[in-house]
Amino acid sequence: MKTNRLIALGVLTVAAAFLAGCGARHSDKEVYYLISANSALPYWQTAAAGFKQAAAQYKVTAKVVGPDGYDPQAELAELQKATAAKPAGILISVSDVSVLQPGIDAAVNAGVPVITMDSDAAGSRRLYFIGTNNLQAGQLGGRRVIQKLGGKGNVVFFTISGQPNTEERLKGFKDVFESRPDIKIAEVIDIKGDPKIAFDKAQEQLALTGPKKINAFVCLDSASGKMVSDAIKRSNESDRVLVAWDINQDTLDGIKAGTIDATIVQKPYTMAYVGLKALDEVFHNPPAQLSKDYSADAFSPYPAFVDTGTELVDKSNVDLYIASAAQEAK
Repeated sequence: MKTNRLIALGVLTVAAAFLAGCGARHSDKEVYYLISANSALPYWQTAAAGFKQAAAQYKVTAKVVGPDGYDPQAELAELQKATAAKPAGILISVSDVSVLQPGIDAAVNAGVPVITMDSDAAGSRRLYFIGTNNLQAGQLGGRRVIQKLGGKGNVVFFTISGQPNTEERLKGFKDVFESRPDIKIAEVIDIKGDPKIAFDKAQEQLALTGPKKINAFVCLDSASGKMVSDAIKRSNESDRVLVAWDINQDTLDGIKAGTIDATIVQKPYTMAYVGLKALDEVFHNPPAQLSKDYSADAFSPYPAFVDTGTELVDKSNVDLYIASAAQEAK
């Protein structure tokens, strides 16, 4: 009996040690950073929620940093601060490749794993990209514009120049428009991260008449949709088509009211949620060479790109997204 008790005690001790070891994989001393520009936007607040949720599940520390507005230099400063802190990993959205790529490379060279989300820096030493297939998303939006205009009309775009994701979206639209020569791109307006510019420029474009009349407006960022919608409402021009980006509450309300035709939806929560878990895996199972170009490795342990999905939202399915947003807010 005594021998059996000793054996049982030994088994329990080993099991307890095993469980303790499993629980010790994570620690609040592991710090992961999410870095972006325009962090005050609802889009980035949603991403932050996903990042923090993953951190809570793993019992690690999440830090969300970045300028409230569009400021690549300020974002670079936050990246450099994060790198100096030697975190377990960095998830970053690239507002300007020319500004941020050197900082990304410096972080990786310092031994800090970096994964990009939402907007990529493909030529950098980041491990891989998590986000939207922005080229396909642009093509999806382009087909919607063609459908609503009947294949003919003038289109104005609102974008943020130099940001990889918006550049890819614009290319997607242009690719689709190539087959429709009667669809003309009248102007591509750089709002420089300031939604007020979108409102002012939309008012100017709405004043054009005759052959120069603008038939459709496309917003390639999440902030300008409401401003352009407001400009259209103020002008009482109900025959204009507006395609927005992302699902801010204002955008969903605009679709419901009919002032916005449709929006292209991304999944920032998912990007950040998956991103932290991906960084955690890299941190606990580091590659032999962190700075290696894994895109050129047929036996790479990492994907080149994780597509989190895209969908077009219009009046036919907007209620589903409104209900989802309300549920998440509880």
